[in-house]
Amino acid sequence: MTTKPSPQKPEEAQTTDSPLHQYYFRSLICFAAAGTLASYLEWSDIQPLYLGTIIFLLVYTYLTYHFTHRLERDKLDTVTRYLSWSDAALVGLVLSLTDFSLLPLALFMTMIQFNALLTGGLRRWVEDNIAFSVGVLASFLVHEPQWVFSSNIEISAASLIGIIAYFLVYALYMHQRLRRLTLNQIKLEEEQKWHKIRSYKLSRYLPPPVWRAINQGKDHMLQTERKRITVFFSDIKNFSQLSEEMEAEALTELLNHYLTEMSKIITHFGGTIDKFLGDGIMVMYGDSTSKGVKQDCVNCVSMAIAMKKRMKSLQQEWYNQGIKKPLQIRMGINTGYCTVGTFGTSSHLDYTVLGTHVNLASRLESAASPDEILISHETWSLVKESIMCRDKGEINVKGFSQPVKVYQVADFRKNLGQNQSYFEDRAEGFSMYLDLEKVRNYEKAKVIKALQTAAEKLKDKVIV
Repeated sequence: MTTKPSPQKPEEAQTTDSPLHQYYFRSLICFAAAGTLASYLEWSDIQPLYLGTIIFLLVYTYLTYHFTHRLERDKLDTVTRYLSWSDAALVGLVLSLTDFSLLPLALFMTMIQFNALLTGGLRRWVEDNIAFSVGVLASFLVHEPQWVFSSNIEISAASLIGIIAYFLVYALYMHQRLRRLTLNQIKLEEEQKWHKIRSYKLSRYLPPPVWRAINQGKDHMLQTERKRITVFFSDIKNFSQLSEEMEAEALTELLNHYLTEMSKIITHFGGTIDKFLGDGIMVMYGDSTSKGVKQDCVNCVSMAIAMKKRMKSLQQEWYNQGIKKPLQIRMGINTGYCTVGTFGTSSHLDYTVLGTHVNLASRLESAASPDEILISHETWSLVKESIMCRDKGEINVKGFSQPVKVYQVADFRKNLGQNQSYFEDRAEGFSMYLDLEKVRNYEKAKVIKALQTAAEKLKDKVIV
């Protein structure tokens, strides 16, 4: 079973070394420098300059450790940058006091270059080398190196031990960091999977324009504006009565099946589902993915025709499942200028469309007969070239002072006449729904035989 990934701790989420950790390792350089200077010092003839420098290096390392440990993170990067310059300058001073012994010189120079490039790139490399040079030049004020480039084994051993310890500790630290980064990457991949699942689930509850805007970080652009929109409403006739007769589980399954099939058609024709109103559906065309007012209107009416045809096949499926009364839908479509955008409060917003033309589309759906598609005159004027509609005259609509001219959608013009591929008729005891484009070739003979048998039986019952 997949479990929800545990939240990462802040320190585990870091993918790079913090400035504080970087300075902890640089402090090892000061210890190595102190050890190198101590091995160079003649304890039988202790010179105050050397002893004072050793003590200063140890105290400096201790104080800077505690000072940086208590700093706020936003100031830490700047402070450690200055301290790295100080470290480089002190190393330059120590190498000068040891008369530039060959092995310590090579090892400390390598450490300076390594740290500079690792922690700050080329810029830090230039800065630290300048600081190193300043330290060497400053040492000339108190000590004149012999320039013998000594390779004394004691001095070399102290430097070598300190620098080997530095690289070993740093290697161990980097191993731990890489292991932690690997674990963090695995956790991050698991969280990404969960975010994708959550995003998919959330996308089903939001209109596509809202989801796209949120995903792209442009939700502030979801402002209200006036647009010419085609609005569609549909509902199932006598659904309330059906809900009283059916069990809740069966009713839920039937409704979800119906809404799923209708949603597929809506998506196919590019509509935006505004909301589900129980058994009702509100769809709009022309918001963020408009293809032009005319094409939006044609797509909307084409969707309604496809819904009507799909409903016929669903009625047969439900009849076979024991639902004797066929579920019938009513549809209303109107086109006009509406206000589209987000409405609500700071705690709850809804992306929808408002206006008189939205109300008219809803009233047309209520006025439609079962299996009927009613459209307004403005919608008819945009689709009349490709879709056949019947003039139904004017009807009185609640909320409108003047009668509204309406039309009943018949079918696509190309499907009528000699090229007609869709047939529908109904009478008491008779119902026919035939879509020639959906009848498979191997089933055509079966359909013809069924029609012939029914026609012959019907002829025998005809009273002359």
